[in-house]
Amino acid sequence: MRVTGFDWDEGNWPKCGKHGVSREEVEQVLTGSPAVMEDPHPGEPRMRAIGRTQTGRYVFLVFMLRRIGGRNWLRPISARYMHQREIDRYENQV
Repeated sequence: MRVTGFDWDEGNWPKCGKHGVSREEVEQVLTGSPAVMEDPHPGEPRMRAIGRTQTGRYVFLVFMLRRIGGRNWLRPISARYMHQREIDRYENQV
């Protein structure tokens, strides 16, 4: 699936940014090679991603794919840096 870009607005950016993760870091993770899995949110189809920024920080993301104007967009919903315990678990699974 070809993705056009990121769907940022006043609804999702504050929720992503409140944990100190920048837009650039979110985009780096999602355009890199994150581990992606389904999110069990009951209301809409969401995905979870775990990946690293260019500076090596691990980020946990929740996002969804949106089709707008015939194009596919990534819409980040929330983002945070991972705790060391989560990083260790992730590294042991890879």
